[in-house]
Amino acid sequence: MTDEQPEAENSIPATNGARPGALRLVVAALMLRGDEVLICQRRPDQPMALQWEFPGGKIEPGESPEAALARELNEELGIDATIGARVTHIRHNYRHGGAVDLQFFAVYEFRGALDNRIFNDVRWVKLEDLPGYDFLVADRGLIRDLALGKLL
Repeated sequence: MTDEQPEAENSIPATNGARPGALRLVVAALMLRGDEVLICQRRPDQPMALQWEFPGGKIEPGESPEAALARELNEELGIDATIGARVTHIRHNYRHGGAVDLQFFAVYEFRGALDNRIFNDVRWVKLEDLPGYDFLVADRGLIRDLALGKLL
């Protein structure tokens, strides 16, 4: 993906389908361990290859954001997470017309050992070091705020 800048919000129907131009409803975890957060690198065969993101995924129809995140963390990392408070909410519109509605939740506790089931790499990183990683463009404002200690 190119380093696209967000565009002004427009009226895009909310859906979790793969329709071009649709608004994708997504949840992600800020999994915290002291002053570190868990980050995940996309595989080389995925769109936005090798960029970093936080674990999570699409909200399925009829699913609450918290339930979706718990399901995704189990599917991606094999853990049973306790979903904490929502930390922030971001709407990002891409120039190609697609958009993502991201809700980020704190996760301080989980049961089970982390098992990387889908990512190229998974690592714990100090919050202040986050800007040194090539994150998805939709996450970059959040990355700056986390590194500056504005949200947690």
